[in-house]
Amino acid sequence: MKAGIVGTGHYVPDNIVTNKDLEKIVDTSDDWIRTRTGIEERRIAPDEINTSHMAYYAAVDALEEAGISGEELDMILVATVTPDMGFPSVACQIQERLGAFKASAMDISAACSGFIYGMVTAKQFIESNTHKNILVVGVEKLSKITNWEDRNTCVLFGDGAGAAVIGPVSDNRGILSFELGADGTGIPHLHQTQEDFIHMNGREVFKFAVRQMGDSALNVIEKAGLTKDDVDYLIPHQANIRIMEVAREKLDIPVEKMSKSVDKYGNTSAASIPIALSEDVKAGNIKEDETVILVGFGGGLTWGAVALRWGK
Repeated sequence: MKAGIVGTGHYVPDNIVTNKDLEKIVDTSDDWIRTRTGIEERRIAPDEINTSHMAYYAAVDALEEAGISGEELDMILVATVTPDMGFPSVACQIQERLGAFKASAMDISAACSGFIYGMVTAKQFIESNTHKNILVVGVEKLSKITNWEDRNTCVLFGDGAGAAVIGPVSDNRGILSFELGADGTGIPHLHQTQEDFIHMNGREVFKFAVRQMGDSALNVIEKAGLTKDDVDYLIPHQANIRIMEVAREKLDIPVEKMSKSVDKYGNTSAASIPIALSEDVKAGNIKEDETVILVGFGGGLTWGAVALRWGK
């Protein structure tokens, strides 16, 4: 039995904060942000919309596309570093709202790599024939841990949620290979401070990311018994357009075959890949039986990649 994606969904807040808006509160400029990151705007959730709310909205969208109800879920995995509270988990909170009372539920903390970690975890349960339908959500309300006086970080991040239902798919489809990794020696480069703000050594994270994104993508291609020529679509973590471009060039993927939403949403951490995936699916950018690479990196430092063949 192969595990694959049978439904996707996403949610982003209505409130748009542009680079011009940020010019009014920190010493930065629209041109500086665009040329260095590719970001033009980001979505910021209001106080009354928390992480669990966004996760729920994305989950409902994914369940609808998959054609199942919450009652049919066997497990809920939520990747986030910005839960509503220390406990209970966001997964338990949305379990209650979805009426998914036969599902186990837990959160995963792997920062921007979290959705990939969740997908790979779900794969094990599906392919061991113990579970049929698993909901994986990547969600962040990074605005609540962003220092809006730090021009180096506040321009980067946004809020949102993306979700996928993982279930059995037909032979030769689904998740073909994966890679997960971590390097705790990189903690100083990207972490949450005692003041509850994001701290990032941009130079070191950039060096790590441009190396790891391309390497991880190439590794899962090789593990799946494929070549770069077999790849039809690339969905990288939407952190920085320059990092994304390095990964694309390593795979020799044409620009129109790489997902790009960083300009609209900024870096949404664990939500980044599933938001991009859901938008691409709904736009018809991913076709039946195409080979898709998902690849990301994040605080930890962590990384992960998946090669999959699209379709049920």
